[in-house]
Amino acid sequence: MDAQTLQEILLDQQEELSETDLASLCDRYEEPQLHLDSKLAQVVIGVRRSGKSVLCYKVLQQAGIHYAYVNFDDERLVSLKTEDLNTVLDALYRIYGDFKHLFLDEIQNIDGWPLFVNRLLRKKMHVFLTGSNAKLLSNELMTHLTGRHHKVELYPFSFSEYCLMKHVNTISMTTKCKALRIKALEEYMRYGGFPELFNETNRHEYIQDLLDSIIKKDIAKRFKLKHAEVLRQMAIYLSDNYCQEFVATKVAALFGISDHTAEKYYSYLKQAFLLVGVNKFSYKSAERVLNEKVYVVDTAFASDKDGTLAPDNLGWRLENIVLVELLRRTKSDYTDVFYYKDRESQVDFVIAKDGNVQEIIQVSYNISNPKTEKREIKGLKDASKALGCNRMTLITLDTEKTISTEQGEIHVMAATDWLLNQTNFHTFAS
Repeated sequence: MDAQTLQEILLDQQEELSETDLASLCDRYEEPQLHLDSKLAQVVIGVRRSGKSVLCYKVLQQAGIHYAYVNFDDERLVSLKTEDLNTVLDALYRIYGDFKHLFLDEIQNIDGWPLFVNRLLRKKMHVFLTGSNAKLLSNELMTHLTGRHHKVELYPFSFSEYCLMKHVNTISMTTKCKALRIKALEEYMRYGGFPELFNETNRHEYIQDLLDSIIKKDIAKRFKLKHAEVLRQMAIYLSDNYCQEFVATKVAALFGISDHTAEKYYSYLKQAFLLVGVNKFSYKSAERVLNEKVYVVDTAFASDKDGTLAPDNLGWRLENIVLVELLRRTKSDYTDVFYYKDRESQVDFVIAKDGNVQEIIQVSYNISNPKTEKREIKGLKDASKALGCNRMTLITLDTEKTISTEQGEIHVMAATDWLLNQTNFHTFAS
């Protein structure tokens, strides 16, 4: 690509970014995790359209920092190669003048990018990167930027951020405000938290287009798959059957592929952040890697797409939302989330750090049925006894109470309170 054309494209991108209204942007929980003057590359990863670019833009703009910007997820730059990156740098200097901060959006689209970034870091440049494929970024970061990067994982809007954008009162305890929070949660469970959906009238078309982009761009193109349609069908099947264990033999038989291919495709879907896998808790490493539970990165993928025939399971939706919130709260301090299952009972989530279980969490949409409450309590008690942890939480749609057991107290919390309780962001670090 000639320098003049490249410069014109980058000028267009500069103009597009400058039109973003800073005042309209939502404050994100991950903002403090970005370090503006660090010598390490700041790498923001996550599913497409989760707000990675906006997060970096907002942090840089609010700090009043002069920075340069290039978005590699631009069809006009599809032909760029490794040897063109220095030309890109030259064009950026021509447009922005001297700068010490550089924002490279969707960097994984360019082969050989880590060596380029490494060179910038050696020159004391403060580099911000975003990417939509964990495997590609992780492999290349580990190979070329070992010890020279700081990674931040970004998910679509949390419920707290959703309420902020919807102007829902999250503090008042009046009957009206509590009811409106539950109504907002029910909408969030159904529609999910992708930021751009707030301005979209056709949610189904938006999610379908997003799913197609993930399948085609982030997986099929990158991994040179010949049978992308099988991958797409598998993605739909797994996102319909979320909150369930992934069994490779079952999936392989369903789609007429080998167990190895089923496992490989499943890993691709996780690498592109469409799906999230949760390991079974065990002190034996071999058992931890078997039978992951599958979750979607956002509940919008559970319904707003072509070919969805699964019934609307509110319990699964609430469990999925709690899982993503747990990941959001625990990733930055290296706390792990597992599920627990033995022959007689199971618990949705086990929170552990450095091998020590810190909390056991059960999720149940409605426990008004005595049999349901008894089952959920039994699961918590059994796990508490087996794991030696007496901190037990049961999250429901709207029930609040404390249940005393021989293993300790079970704190039953309304989902709105648990999701909005900011102190929970720091619970697991203590």
